[in-house]
Amino acid sequence: MPTPRLLTSDDWPEAELRAAVLAGELVAVGRCWASPAEPQVPALRAAAHAWRIPDRRLVAGGRSAAWIWGATAREPAVPEVVAPPNLRVRVDADVRLREVRLEDGDVVVLGTVRVTTPLRTALDLLRAPGPFAADARDCLQGLVAIGVVDPDAVRARLDALGTVPMVRQAARRLAEVTGPVSRR
Repeated sequence: MPTPRLLTSDDWPEAELRAAVLAGELVAVGRCWASPAEPQVPALRAAAHAWRIPDRRLVAGGRSAAWIWGATAREPAVPEVVAPPNLRVRVDADVRLREVRLEDGDVVVLGTVRVTTPLRTALDLLRAPGPFAADARDCLQGLVAIGVVDPDAVRARLDALGTVPMVRQAARRLAEVTGPVSRR
């Protein structure tokens, strides 16, 4: 499958790219642009993420991964990436970097971009510290709505985590978004 063609401010001045959007010749894909005929698939969004975050050792996670999977229409204002605890990297100040342990099945590769799976993305959104932000809730609802995340699979994975931090809070948040568990 050919890689999607994205235009960036490396190709044309940003003013010309934005003018092409106004003329209907291009559409924004994160901080990049593409033809309106280009399908808005995860591979296209992953390529746009790769232009913004070029370090291939980092994994798109959280809200960025939800956007790549198509759960939201807009790229998050602050890109979110994850890295293993033993990896030392430097990122721009406007990038949110979290150190997490990722299992083998938690990451997939789209083109050259490593992205957390939809299930892992949902778990990370649910287990984030602090209040349950509206945009995180929207991302989770989007993952469920487009059918890439099954709430029962999320509950099962949360149950399997045992007593790790934030699991009970994550279960409460999941119930807020998807409704209480039905016991049959």
